[in-house]
Amino acid sequence: MHLRLVTYNIHKGIGGRDRRYRPERIIETLAHLQADIVFLQEVDEDVPRSRHDMQAELLAAELGFSHLAFQRNVTLKKGWYGNAILSRFPLTNIESYDLTVRFKKRRQALLARCKVPVGEHTRSLLMANLHLGLAGPERVFQLRKLLEHHLLADAQRHTPIVVGGDFNDLWGSLGRRVLEPTGFQLAGGMMRTFPAILPIRPLDRVYFRGPLKVHHSFACRTAVAHQASDHLPLVAEFVWKD
Repeated sequence: MHLRLVTYNIHKGIGGRDRRYRPERIIETLAHLQADIVFLQEVDEDVPRSRHDMQAELLAAELGFSHLAFQRNVTLKKGWYGNAILSRFPLTNIESYDLTVRFKKRRQALLARCKVPVGEHTRSLLMANLHLGLAGPERVFQLRKLLEHHLLADAQRHTPIVVGGDFNDLWGSLGRRVLEPTGFQLAGGMMRTFPAILPIRPLDRVYFRGPLKVHHSFACRTAVAHQASDHLPLVAEFVWKD
């Protein structure tokens, strides 16, 4: 079975170039990609700039995702924004995990298990969706702390795990320094996703561990994706190893 995962910083549905709130562009972009699981960052909930939309619920309904999880990371004067996971398969063990560094913006990881049908069986996929900080030492601390979460720390080496999101890592050293020594691999190369209008920085990543193999990975470069957000969505398609 092929499993297609997308990680996408949607920038609250506000275009990176025209600064207009157009959620229909996010919907069109994700509909084109036909993902099984979507990691979203910068998702608004009840915020005036995004018409008080509950964006996680809106996107799930428009795209036909039956299962979702949302976490409120940042509290605004009115509403919140944070991370979300949309899935075509059931989600369990949903947890928010605080990664905030003192005096820095609040950051969390959203973790969950996904019950994925593989042939005649159901496999449990452990997932972590995150949006790391802007400073190098902050990101190292956050990623190391993520690995201490009990779902990851207690996982066996053969447990399938996917960690993805907006790493804010300009040079790609973070994964090599923190994740790869613990057995994780980068899904695909360092693909440029930011800024969406003319991508020069590979800020978005997907890492994996366990009985998974990358079948295909790419940054979506449709015309609407270049306008919908300030990031391009990153796609990683996996197959399950026997």
